[in-house]
Amino acid sequence: MHEHIAEAVKSPDLIAVGPRTACLRFESMKIYSALGAVRYLLETGEVAPGDTVIDSSSGIYAQALALACHRYGLKCHIVGSTTVDRTLRLQLELLGATLEQVEPSQNLRLDQELRVRRIREILAANPAYHWMRQYHDAIHYYGYREVAEHIGKHLPTGPLTLIGGVGSGASTGALATYLRAAGRDVRLAGVQPFGSVTFGSERVTDPDMIIAGIGSAIPFENVRHGLYDRVHWINFDTALSGAVALLRDTGIFAGLSSGAAYLAAGYERRHDLDHRTHLFIAPDTGHRYVEGVYARHTDAADPASLAPYEIAALDELRSPWCAIDWPPRERP
Repeated sequence: MHEHIAEAVKSPDLIAVGPRTACLRFESMKIYSALGAVRYLLETGEVAPGDTVIDSSSGIYAQALALACHRYGLKCHIVGSTTVDRTLRLQLELLGATLEQVEPSQNLRLDQELRVRRIREILAANPAYHWMRQYHDAIHYYGYREVAEHIGKHLPTGPLTLIGGVGSGASTGALATYLRAAGRDVRLAGVQPFGSVTFGSERVTDPDMIIAGIGSAIPFENVRHGLYDRVHWINFDTALSGAVALLRDTGIFAGLSSGAAYLAAGYERRHDLDHRTHLFIAPDTGHRYVEGVYARHTDAADPASLAPYEIAALDELRSPWCAIDWPPRERP
């Protein structure tokens, strides 16, 4: 029996979706990150029950951190983006977390900068608060060790290609790190939206993109670029087509980044000469995307008609989909 709902909700499902291809499907993946980080802070004495932790979030991490704090008796304050909807606001309130949302911004960079600025103001007035720094503090890697052990136990042995959104860098980066440390041959393919500075696509804009959680307008220290072997940049329309195809093909109702990862995984498998297993990450469910994505399913393109431009340098980037073999030495 689970001691807390966070322990139950965090567990992923491994689902076969095609030849040598599987989906690692979460209800909310960042619960692993938040639980692992909070446990570490408590074990090392950096925080104690009753203390307040604070962080910035555009949505999923806010719920994860609120659940982790509820689990371990901490107070939680979230400085949220305007994308935090009523459903999440009510959950945070009933979990005992406090939320303040920054004013609406015309772009992601300004939104992220406003949230960080507000956190610094709060910390100046409340120096006892602990800033979780999900984008920069390596403690957010720790929780994914358990996921890597789950993958190692339940997937066939042999070479593995892992595909997923880059985001803060903690999820895909940590999983690849722990799997490689256990002796697995792992190729890591990261998925990015256009406009993200993380792998240097900020000059190519995509006004419709609403999966900011897998990209960034400011540098994230938790992204270890040298861990990645491949990078896929996928625009909104292509990711929408992937999400719709994922539901139609497999019954998996997941978010927009999951659709992008599904397409990238299919492409990687079709061009794989080593007969590797391909595992893509679906980090959350599709409920947040009902109106913005699934209600527009008639706009979805046939996945068979979609493929990336293979590029050799960042100045070749263009919509709707590009892929590159990422040199470990290269930094944007």
